[in-house]
Amino acid sequence: MHFQVSVKETDLDIGICKHIYSGKMVKLVQKMVTDVRVELENYINNDPDFKLRLSPHRVNDFAPKIAKEMAYSAEIADVGPMAAVAGALSEYIGKRLLEYSPEVIIENGGDIYIKTTKKRNVAIFAGESPFSNRIAVEILPEWGVVGICTSSGTVGHSFSFGKADAAVVISNSCALADASATAVGNIINKSEDVQEAVVYASKIPGILGAIAIKDEKMAAWGQIKLVPIKK
Repeated sequence: MHFQVSVKETDLDIGICKHIYSGKMVKLVQKMVTDVRVELENYINNDPDFKLRLSPHRVNDFAPKIAKEMAYSAEIADVGPMAAVAGALSEYIGKRLLEYSPEVIIENGGDIYIKTTKKRNVAIFAGESPFSNRIAVEILPEWGVVGICTSSGTVGHSFSFGKADAAVVISNSCALADASATAVGNIINKSEDVQEAVVYASKIPGILGAIAIKDEKMAAWGQIKLVPIKK
């Protein structure tokens, strides 16, 4: 069962087991999102560099858990902490929902948190690239919780130093996948950069796999099985 929850810039599409869904559940998730956003916004008001930095930033001891997770993931990927915000928020909500539903899928601005009980395919959107919506990543239930996050310099409004059509990273940490996708995408300015980008991803601890797409070229590394999307 799918439903949407929107709070300011946060716009979540959430899938849970059908028998768990209710109006009460929607209101509960709305409150979860509101509460965690308030925590993060209050912290940023006291530490504005957290939002502005494009490189790793050390948080203070009073930072909320989500800010610490963002900063930790950003440090590993060597980017600013806000590069992990969508993934970290999805992970925060996803962990809470797993207390109610054995299967949870959350899409947040193209970044996906997933705990599945069966094999699923996640399509890759890569703008004008011929690979766009033609291939998908196979996700297996034995992987446990997985984050599948995408950064692009040609699609959407997210900040990127690069011009990737899609830089996709998979990790058991959705926050780390989000931060790392930004780092990988920053490397890609021309199609010849896709191989370098996935080599960079392979050196980030905690990454299961990565895909880099620019125009007609694609490179992949790691625990990745690509499957065609049948039209």
